[in-house]
Amino acid sequence: MHSLKNPLSFRPSSRPTSPAPPPPSRPDSGIGMERSRPLTKLSLNNLRRASPAPAPSPLPVPLTLVQDGSYLEMLSLKLSEAISKAVTQPSGSPTMNDVVGGKRPIPNGRGSALGTLIISELKAANGNPHLHRAIVRSLHRPLSVLLGNLSTMMLPLLSSPAFLAPPAPSVQSPNSNAVQLHALAVAAFAGELLESFDDLNLGHDSDVRGDGLKVIRDGLVSLVNRVVNPLVGGIRNELVPILDALELSTPGKVITGAKNVMLHNSVVTLQSIIPVYAQALKRYTVSRAAQNVLAPFVISLVWRSIVALCHRPMATSPPPSPGLLPLTALKKRRGSPSSSPPLTPPSTRFTIKLPTSRPPSPPALQPVPSLSPASDARALCDLLSALPGPSAETESGRLAREAVDEAMEGLRALADLFDLAPGLLKVTDEQTLEDNALELERLTEKIPTLVALPVLLRAKGGLDLPSETVLGLSEEDYRNSCLTGFGRADECATPVGLRVCAHLRASASTRTVLLAWLEKEIAD
Repeated sequence: MHSLKNPLSFRPSSRPTSPAPPPPSRPDSGIGMERSRPLTKLSLNNLRRASPAPAPSPLPVPLTLVQDGSYLEMLSLKLSEAISKAVTQPSGSPTMNDVVGGKRPIPNGRGSALGTLIISELKAANGNPHLHRAIVRSLHRPLSVLLGNLSTMMLPLLSSPAFLAPPAPSVQSPNSNAVQLHALAVAAFAGELLESFDDLNLGHDSDVRGDGLKVIRDGLVSLVNRVVNPLVGGIRNELVPILDALELSTPGKVITGAKNVMLHNSVVTLQSIIPVYAQALKRYTVSRAAQNVLAPFVISLVWRSIVALCHRPMATSPPPSPGLLPLTALKKRRGSPSSSPPLTPPSTRFTIKLPTSRPPSPPALQPVPSLSPASDARALCDLLSALPGPSAETESGRLAREAVDEAMEGLRALADLFDLAPGLLKVTDEQTLEDNALELERLTEKIPTLVALPVLLRAKGGLDLPSETVLGLSEEDYRNSCLTGFGRADECATPVGLRVCAHLRASASTRTVLLAWLEKEIAD
């Protein structure tokens, strides 16, 4: 007994049972409590470094779990628990501007975390189609419960009067209210989950033999659209009247700089509110599913700008100021006899000695810039380019981005047409006529024919062809039927162009550049 107890009595009580991870610097430096403390600090530091980063879900071994028959049950429990955590209230003290009914909005990133979990489980079944289909079937129930919970959270928010009060942000109140923040949080959650669906190509097949997740996908898309579309529509409704006012030739504001430019009042108004709207749109469209509304939104604004600018009447030169008299009148007034002698001026007037027979020089008049549709078009192009566009990460996003770029190129080309059209419509011989017609065709390559036509008609001596005379339609009916968009304008270009060509041939004795250009446009 003494031989058995004796070795234990001489063994240090603080000796570790396993070797330390780092190699000791000296053989006698790791004895007793002095060696155990660094190990404790290292282990705590490792735990603290790993805690802030979201640890990925452990990937189960598919073959082992399928063989014991408990994998699908464990997966269902795991998904149900993850969905419950995804919609729970966030921790932390609430603030005054994000609480609705005592609740805070869903934090960003929870939809991505749930989607990452689904992706990891489906990738673990790589090479086993039966297990893959079983995992997809196990997603139906928890995702259906999730969709119902999100819809329940969304319904009182959308029906609240505060959801669209105000309908659009302003310079005074650029931020969203609490109801809008909650609705946007639900839409962001649904959009993040939809991005995971896109990565796995889930929910696209409506066939019953497919994955069966199309109903879930459509429900998530509906949640996003029910929030984003009204908010973006409120911004559009505020911008459309401002853009329509570009058609009026009202005096604008002179912008000083390298070149004094007079901008339309609508452009000056847009310069103050477009940055606010751009920030709001970035908050509304954080996910790819929400960005689907951006391309139609921007293109519609560009189109309204183009239609308003091309129908603006030609600005007339301002009348001379009544306080300024022409030089001939001054000479006549000085030479005319007077019935009474002039009064003796005060002595203070003669502080600067001038000859009595020399009239005072008139003040130098600064040239006042006139309102130019070309300057307004370029300023609008810069402003509308500041609005966010669709992401080009997917094929549909790239196509939407190209459509937006083509619309912006049309607005830039319209500005060049305003500047160059008056000079190109002047001809000296037949060769010049054909050359100018080809140059006009190049300038209007990215502009619809029905947009370039009124610009060229006004540039040719202010010529205006009423739609009642040429087409038999009122101006309102013509715009509502032929100028509703880029596509519709291209469809109506040929029939309208034929009517205008016939009218120009009947009214003009000689062939003009405008007629030659229009014939080329119809032939194309």
